[in-house]
Amino acid sequence: MIERYSRKLLTDIWSEENKYQIWLDVEVAAAEAMEKLGHIPKGVASIVKKKAKINVKRIHEIEARVKHDVIAFLTSITEKVGIKARYLHQGMTSSDVLDTSLNIQLLQSGKILLNDIDQILKVLKKQAKKYKYTPCMGRSHGIHAEPITFGLKLASFYEEFKRNRKRLVDAIGEISTCAISGAVGTFANINPSVEKHVAKKLGLKIEPISTQVIPRDRHAFYFSILGIIAGSVERAAIEIRHLQRTEVYEVQEYFSKDQKGSSAMPHKKNPILSENLTGLARMVRSAVVPSLENIALWHERDISHSSVERNIGPDANITLDFALVRLANILDKMIVYPKKMIENLNLTKGLIFSQEVMLELTKSGLSREQSYKMVQKYATQCFAKNLNLFNVISEDKHIMTKISSKKLKAIFDYSSHFKNVDLIFKRVFK
Repeated sequence: MIERYSRKLLTDIWSEENKYQIWLDVEVAAAEAMEKLGHIPKGVASIVKKKAKINVKRIHEIEARVKHDVIAFLTSITEKVGIKARYLHQGMTSSDVLDTSLNIQLLQSGKILLNDIDQILKVLKKQAKKYKYTPCMGRSHGIHAEPITFGLKLASFYEEFKRNRKRLVDAIGEISTCAISGAVGTFANINPSVEKHVAKKLGLKIEPISTQVIPRDRHAFYFSILGIIAGSVERAAIEIRHLQRTEVYEVQEYFSKDQKGSSAMPHKKNPILSENLTGLARMVRSAVVPSLENIALWHERDISHSSVERNIGPDANITLDFALVRLANILDKMIVYPKKMIENLNLTKGLIFSQEVMLELTKSGLSREQSYKMVQKYATQCFAKNLNLFNVISEDKHIMTKISSKKLKAIFDYSSHFKNVDLIFKRVFK
């Protein structure tokens, strides 16, 4: 992933240095188990840990010649450790190292992503409670519908990211497995207790059956969850983008003192960070389909998944991490305009209370069809002539025999829409 959309925490995980260090950790843990079994001489693991050094440049030099990354890695370790290194990798196959190590990188990344989500939840909780009863326009199809509160919007995002957190925990559990089972996964040349030791040492679970690779449905699940989380990031970002439009302008991204919005138009303040999140979400989701296609490999193993994972492993995790951190920052620093929200609520001059008028008419004995038609006629008239629905309804003598003046005033009051806000908040923030 390019540096512009990367944080060091994640790029370090996906660096060549960290990858090879994990490979070494796997090999050392396997050697420890083999020593206990008496399959290799005692002291091999400690000598390797003491003398082995990761030299990425040297590994690449050897790989350019032998055309095999694991062999190049083992050869470079042997150059540092000496003759004792010949006991490494006994009965193992390349996928034992590659797959176990990849899962550790995904586990490491997933833990950081969980922390990112926790920060978003923290900000959303604070902002939702701050704007719990701040009236704003609820829209469906982009059209004014009925009043809600800005706090409810934010509470909706909070609940969604709570679900995302649970999904990610499940996805991390799904890929936290270890396979040290040898060629085609039969343990023909390695004792299963080696796998058990490596798994325990590295904080993983044993893969029940691994063919020659760890089954890729696990990875597909992980990357699919990243895609869903990216979708949630975009949903929040799109809401901010819409609410910052000049015609709406209920919310604005923080705009620093020396920031410039346009190279041509000095007045511009654009929601560039939220727009950026829409683009980054697309990139994360683009990893989902290839991860699903990786599930179907030939027989016990092929490497058609390998090149895919070398790309989507770092890119999807690094990009989502950056996007989550950026979203938390946007939500924390956003500028909210409650007065503009009220202004927009009043924009259609009471049309947003049409449902309540209709429902009250049905209570008086009129059919739903009659009530709907009557209110729709006046709503259309008000919209066309820029009239106030309350005034027009008040002047209809027939309707006023069905609805008292006191009741009509109560209908055109925002507060009736917010009577269950507290109930909803208790459900979300219990």
